[in-house]
Order: sequence, then structure tokens, then C-alpha cells
Amino acid sequence: MSNLITLEEAFQKLKLGKTVFIDTCFVFGRPELGYEGYLQEHIPSAVYFHLDKDLSGPILTHGGRHPIPSKEEFARKLGEAGIDNDTHVIVYDNEAGNVAARCWWLLKYFGHKHVQMLNRPLSHWKEAGYPITNEIPSPDVKKYIAIPNELLTVSMENVRTHLHDKGRVLIDARKKKVYTGEENTKYPKIGHIPGALNYFWEVVLSKEGVFQEGEQQLKTFQAIPKEKEIIVYCGAGVTACPNILALTEAGYENVKLYVGSWGDWTSYENNLTECGESSL
Repeated sequence: MSNLITLEEAFQKLKLGKTVFIDTCFVFGRPELGYEGYLQEHIPSAVYFHLDKDLSGPILTHGGRHPIPSKEEFARKLGEAGIDNDTHVIVYDNEAGNVAARCWWLLKYFGHKHVQMLNRPLSHWKEAGYPITNEIPSPDVKKYIAIPNELLTVSMENVRTHLHDKGRVLIDARKKKVYTGEENTKYPKIGHIPGALNYFWEVVLSKEGVFQEGEQQLKTFQAIPKEKEIIVYCGAGVTACPNILALTEAGYENVKLYVGSWGDWTSYENNLTECGESSL
């Protein structure tokens, strides 16, 4: 099963009534706008997962802005959404793979095997004439058993220890000027983790905003050998996830998320950074 699903395929699943849709629409900088938009319109029967409240754990001194939630808390929320380990789940957002990919990754991390992401944003669903509603669903509560897969993530210590490992590739999913250090952010340091390559997460989308299929993703990441271990990070562990999904679709099998990402890396005063561009 592909990790992506088209509008028509998703609509057919909706008609069958056996799939749970998760709306993850979110506006960075205005975190309540996504939920407000969901209250106004969403795919029928879709439940809403908030990036900060549902797809992240508590913020601590280290660990970045979007730590992984506890398995107990996430399992509870999935169960309340009518999701058990056998439920087919389709996630979507308003950017075809920003926050939705984070939700997809979390479900994978916690052992779910039947999750796909809509390959287009909600706006495309509407433009195509598929149904929209403002009715809030009341799903039957189910039990989800969360089994974390630690092979899908790496810690800061792991990244630091293997910083110059020839068998590993670091990918920075932030926009280029942030990666090179030309543009400052709210983090205490500029630049990127030494040796990281830059693939801004939007490269996985077409000009029309469609998440591209595996063949095109393979062209995007063709410079990266498939036998390498790939570690992807961004600013806060969210926009790295579209790259992870894209790499997975392209056939890369050893792809991991540095969940804490740049926010975690720069919270340690002695961690090295560099500006400019890196290469393999």
C-alpha cells in the first residue's frame, strides 16, 4: 500500500464508511486558526488533531518544540477518534504534506500499518467538488495499542556521536536561506548541523501543490545513495516529515527523524553549527 492516496481514491473510501479521516490543518504562528477552519468545513466524518495539543508532547528545556507525545496519551487520542490498530486512516492538511506528514509519521512510529496521506491539500478536495461539512463527528471509542518503533528516530546524542559517519546522510528540510545562515530565526544559533544537505520540504510537491509520486521523488533525491542511513531534521520536527514520506515513497528504507531537530540541537551550547552549503 502506498503512503499516498488520491482524491478519488479517498472519496471512494469515504463512501464505504470504514476509514477514519484526520484533519490536521494548522497555521504556524496562529495555532488556533486550523481548528477554527475545521469547525467551519472539513471532509465528512473527519476528526481533528492539533499539532501542538495532539501531535506533540510537553515542551521541556531540551527536545525541541514538538516532542513525541507519550504512547499512552497518543493511544488514548487515537482510540477516542475511533481508531484501533486495524483501522484504515487517511490524514490531510491545508498544504498537502506539512502537518499531515507529521501525523502520518507518528502513526507509523506508534505501530500503525494502515495510514495514508491525501496527496493534495483540502482546498483541492473542495475545488474538485467533493463533499465538505461542518458537522462534528462522534466516533465510537476504540482501543489502540501503541508500540513505539525506536528505529524510526534518533536522539541528539546519536546525531552528535555520528556527525562525520560516512554511512549516514543528514538532511535539513528548512528553506535554503535559513539553512545557510543568511536568514536568522528565533533559535539561538544560525546555519545548520555540520555536514547536513539542504532539501527544503516543498521540493516534494509539484508546482500545483500535489505531493509527487515515488518516481519523481527518486529524481529529487537521486544524489543520495539508497544504502545510506538518512537522518532528516527541520526546525521543530514537523516539516522534516514530508521529506521522510517522500524518501519512503522513493524506495529509501533506512530513513529516520531527528525529532528535536534544530531547536533541540541549538539548545546545547557546545553543539557545533556551520553556515553556507554542504555536499556529499
